[in-house]
Amino acid sequence: MSKEVESMRAADSDRQQIADQLKAALDVGRLSLHEYDERIGAAYAARTYAELLVLVEDLPRPGLSATEVRAQARKAARRLPTALLVLWTIWGALAAVNVVIYALVAVSITEFVYPWPIWLLVPGVALGAVTVGVQVIRNQKRGD
Repeated sequence: MSKEVESMRAADSDRQQIADQLKAALDVGRLSLHEYDERIGAAYAARTYAELLVLVEDLPRPGLSATEVRAQARKAARRLPTALLVLWTIWGALAAVNVVIYALVAVSITEFVYPWPIWLLVPGVALGAVTVGVQVIRNQKRGD
C-alpha cells in the first residue's frame, strides 16, 4: 500500500475485518490466546491502516492451509529473478532470429554454409551456469 493510504484513518468496519482475520488465525492455531489478546486490543485501538496492517502482516490470507502456504513459498523460491528472466528472453530471441536467418541462407545457397549459430551456445552455456549458481545460492540461503 502507498504511504498516503497507510496514513489514512481506519473505520470500525476495517477494525472488525482485522479482528475477524485474527480470530480465524487463532482458530487454526496460528496465534496463541495471549498473542491474540494483545493483537485484538491493538486492532481496536488502531487509528490508521498502517497500525492495522502491522497486526496481520505475518499471517497468511484467511482460508489458506499450511500446505498451500508452503506450496506458495516453494513456488516463489523456484522462480527465477527478473534479471535472469530478461537475459534468457533476450538470448532466446537472438538465438531464434539467428537460426531462422541461417536456415534461410542455407536453403537459398547450394554450397556449404558454416553453422555460425552454433556460437550462440557459448553465451547460452554461460547464462545457464549463472542461473544454476543463483539457484544454488538461493537454496543455501533458504536452508540456513
